[in-house]
Amino acid sequence: MTSRPRLTPAIADIRRAVRASLAQHGGGQGGLVLVALSGGPDSLALAAATAFEAPRLGLRAGAVIVDHALQERSADVAAAASVAATALGLNPVFVRRVTVGAAGGPEAAARDARYAALDDTRAEAGASHILLGHTLDDQAETVLLGLARGSGARSLRGMDAAALPYLRPLLAIRRQATVQACADAGLEPWLDPHNHDTAFARVRVRSTVLPVLEKELGPGVAEALARTADQLREDDDALDRFAEEVIEELVEHAEAGISLPVTALASNPAALRQRLIRLAVLGEFHLSLSRAHTLEVARLVTDWRGQGALDLPGIRVERQGGLIVFRATARRSGTPDTTPIDG
Repeated sequence: MTSRPRLTPAIADIRRAVRASLAQHGGGQGGLVLVALSGGPDSLALAAATAFEAPRLGLRAGAVIVDHALQERSADVAAAASVAATALGLNPVFVRRVTVGAAGGPEAAARDARYAALDDTRAEAGASHILLGHTLDDQAETVLLGLARGSGARSLRGMDAAALPYLRPLLAIRRQATVQACADAGLEPWLDPHNHDTAFARVRVRSTVLPVLEKELGPGVAEALARTADQLREDDDALDRFAEEVIEELVEHAEAGISLPVTALASNPAALRQRLIRLAVLGEFHLSLSRAHTLEVARLVTDWRGQGALDLPGIRVERQGGLIVFRATARRSGTPDTTPIDG
């Protein structure tokens, strides 16, 4: 750019959102934050706002560009994003080319490869945070996808504005504002053809489902879905905190595992009882129980008819007298992925 862009409402809104996020979470004076930049309008508007706001808060701002190598000329797209980041004044700028596997489907595999590259780059650069360009529209799409899958609060809570070290300053900003901010600033975003490929469920939600809901129910559906996520996140966090306090008192170590007292589990409401079961298994065995498996364990408490042990992935669960006993079987490495699908 040869001249400084005028301050338009879209640019001002995005700068204000970035400033608030960095002021709360950005780290100490002279620290480095990185923008995850694809070159699309959301991340490009975020990069421009971060380049403007970070120095005013005593922070350095750089960028990391992940080339998934899934599209023709993806290296050219990454190179163009790098040039744009440098022109905005971001420094350092990293370009990371990744190999996307097949586990979990194309979207999940690309997400896993992307976050691994972002984590590695943050560690290498010594950055405190990575800023992601998810918008309110992405949040609404995430909630709708969770509803369609029959997910619980863990999915319907959507994406956190601050899931450290990741920050999402634009979760209250509509996608159209990022497009307008780029136009106002004279920036030319890359338009990802995958964002129009209806083979992806998220694209169908974006291009068909949400517009139909807006038409039939009236405007404001996306904002309502985002508010729903906010409320569920508050409830989910509160239940998590309470369950963590309770679980400390309930868990007893048993041979090759742990146990929970039946009486204590039975005395709690179903939502808390099932959360205690999931939390105990996650904490001890690093396994994430599905809802179906959680309910099977809960039946040993609430619908006990002398049934035998449950053989679940990685653990064996049985009722022994007044205890529900969990023991490890074939362990799986790693921790479960609880990161919502990206936009």
